[in-house]
Amino acid sequence: MKQTYTLQEKIRQLVIILLPIFITQLTLCSLSFFDTVMSGHASENDLAGVAIGANLWMPVFTGINGILMALTPIIAQLNGAGRHKEMPFVVLQGSYLAVALAGIVIIAGVVLIRPVLSSMNLEPAVFDIAYHFLAAIGFGVVPFFLSMVLRGFIDTLGYTRISMLIMLGTLPINVVLNYLLVFGNFGFPRLGGVGAGYASAITYWIILFVIGLTILRMRRFTCYGISKKVYPVSIAAWKEQLHIGIPIGFAIFCETSIFGVVAILMARFGTVTIAAHQAAINFASLVYMLPLSISMALTIVVGFEIGAKRFQDARHYTYLGMGLAIFAAIFCAWGLVLFNKEVAGLYTNDYDVLTLTQQFLLYAAFFQLSDAVAAPIQGVLRGYKDVKVTFIMALLSYWVIGLPVGYLLSYHKAFGPFGYWIGFIAGLAVGASALSLRLIRVQRKSQA
Repeated sequence: MKQTYTLQEKIRQLVIILLPIFITQLTLCSLSFFDTVMSGHASENDLAGVAIGANLWMPVFTGINGILMALTPIIAQLNGAGRHKEMPFVVLQGSYLAVALAGIVIIAGVVLIRPVLSSMNLEPAVFDIAYHFLAAIGFGVVPFFLSMVLRGFIDTLGYTRISMLIMLGTLPINVVLNYLLVFGNFGFPRLGGVGAGYASAITYWIILFVIGLTILRMRRFTCYGISKKVYPVSIAAWKEQLHIGIPIGFAIFCETSIFGVVAILMARFGTVTIAAHQAAINFASLVYMLPLSISMALTIVVGFEIGAKRFQDARHYTYLGMGLAIFAAIFCAWGLVLFNKEVAGLYTNDYDVLTLTQQFLLYAAFFQLSDAVAAPIQGVLRGYKDVKVTFIMALLSYWVIGLPVGYLLSYHKAFGPFGYWIGFIAGLAVGASALSLRLIRVQRKSQA
């Protein structure tokens, strides 16, 4: 990261940070993508089981990861202010917090997974696959959260390309593990969708090992002295991180948990609808990686400029990121409308599931347009450490507007399961508008 003086320099620095983040996020999302696709080719029950398991796991790991994302604006502002000696303490406290949160997730999973799945009235085969898929994922919870802390440190310093190369290197490993464990090739046990859970858990451990080794061995990171001193747990540092991270985590939890709830409500429409809905959500999540990556890049560059008290530069980065996100969303929506049959064919060969997935994907095209506005603004506000309003807007968009509207429309014959997607679109549009107003206020306040 460095200070920029012209619009061309800002565009170049934003792109240099953004593109590796996008590829990294796409790679992370591809782990779930390959889990779903390969499970779907194992059987319809495996696809539905992994869909249910993924929808329950997604809000948990993204919510906790959101809490840990508090490190990004903290480190970005320290970097902009030139306070590099404080970074090792912040990173180590974040690592402690990651382990503590992982422990809470594991204990909660042991207690709650079976009762939650039992309440969904699933077919026995789907229940069994979903339960054991989540149990397998549990073995990778600790390394996953730790690796996210270390990756955040690398990215916030501007070395997003290194994280990208690490993730790209581990993706083929995950695909091979899926090939071996889902289908039982080369003498491995055929575990179906459950094998996808074990493949992901093993991959998380590999990611942690490589990222840790990178920070300990590369000179550009060893100069910060991350491993030179072991600090005790600091409650004050945890409070600071949680003060920023909890609103971020709950905002992300509101966004992702809604899909898990809808998957449960979709159960009344049958296994085919669950499978088609999950396929469409999975691809929409893949496309969402671009506005999400822009959001993450904006948190880094805006936080860096705010730390250096260059508020006008922070505004310029904001406009650049939002313009890029909106242009990309229009292009992606157009492509999704034109090639929805081809996209649906990636997930299943079953005619009924294929046809229904195509219809869901048309709604996904409109869904991402509002995301293109809301996501970058959230990233900018996090750069300012203004996070409470983003949580309130997420709660309003999804739970106060989106879910009730979708639930009511789903009982209308003209909409059925598509009613939930209409609710999502309506809620996101309201949230994006409110966040825009908040951003204007924060920028004016900082400028003053």
